[in-house]
Amino acid sequence: MTIIDNAVYVDGVRSAEPESLEQTFETLAHHGGMAWIGLYRPTQWEMAAVATEFGLHALAVEDAISAHQRPKLERYEDILFTVLRPARYLDATETVEFGELHIFTGRNFVVTVRHAEMAGVAAVRRRLESRPDLLRHGPEAVLYALLDKVVDDYAPVVAGLENDIDEIEDQLFSGDSTVSRRIYELAREVIQFQRAIHPLPGMMQQLKRGFEKYGVETELQHSLRDVEDHVERVISRADSFRDLLQNALTLDGTLTANRQNEASAEQNEQVKKISSWAAIFFAPSIVAGVYGMNFDHMPELHWTLGYPLSIALMAGTAALMYGIFKKKGWL
Repeated sequence: MTIIDNAVYVDGVRSAEPESLEQTFETLAHHGGMAWIGLYRPTQWEMAAVATEFGLHALAVEDAISAHQRPKLERYEDILFTVLRPARYLDATETVEFGELHIFTGRNFVVTVRHAEMAGVAAVRRRLESRPDLLRHGPEAVLYALLDKVVDDYAPVVAGLENDIDEIEDQLFSGDSTVSRRIYELAREVIQFQRAIHPLPGMMQQLKRGFEKYGVETELQHSLRDVEDHVERVISRADSFRDLLQNALTLDGTLTANRQNEASAEQNEQVKKISSWAAIFFAPSIVAGVYGMNFDHMPELHWTLGYPLSIALMAGTAALMYGIFKKKGWL
């Protein structure tokens, strides 16, 4: 059964709990009040029954069934269709999990359609049932309370993302080679979060423009403005995360290039030392190689001073090259 909760409220008090949608419609017809029907992944038949009774627009019903909608607010005559993207932060995987909540609000009814597990709607229902003074304001009170709950639940998401960014800043200077991938993955989560929250200010403005036309109570107007303030703060924080991650990625590239340059410079120093010593030993080896060829006609072989001169030549050449390389700083 996809009907999570089904109740009729009269003057802000839960007065009936119909066992079926048909009984809900009959109760409204005979006793008045406001119906609040909570659905979880409803079938086409269930949505068709609700749509027929409350006059829901076919396009909105189609969106509610298929899901995968971005946050939006659409008005079909006197029925408002709202899509919200609740979110929660998963610390184990450092990801943000998004749900989808569709809300139909009319003159005397609220229909909530969920496409993911979330306790937020039930929590809002319990809170409003404990505040009949709010619930008696009707469907607008439910809509604004749901908005407030969804936005409040963004706070732990912001805190989780902020903590990850702090860890990345520490990780950048540790030389961890995995930090680039972590930055990219976290940036993807931030972008998805921004897609869920950026449409909200426009939706708030649409609701505010309807205050006078639809006679929204002053208390509810204050409530919506408070939600709007929270939305602005969340968006500001999320946008700053995007900038911080972009800066972190740039810094990571700079640090990586510096480390590569340092490694290359160190390698060059080693090559210089190896080459210098090879040259120092190569010069005497030429002299030794010449006199080691044992040709019969080599005048120097019969000199009395031939041996000491060859030794002196080899030592002098090696010493000269050592001095040159040492002066250049290669040794």
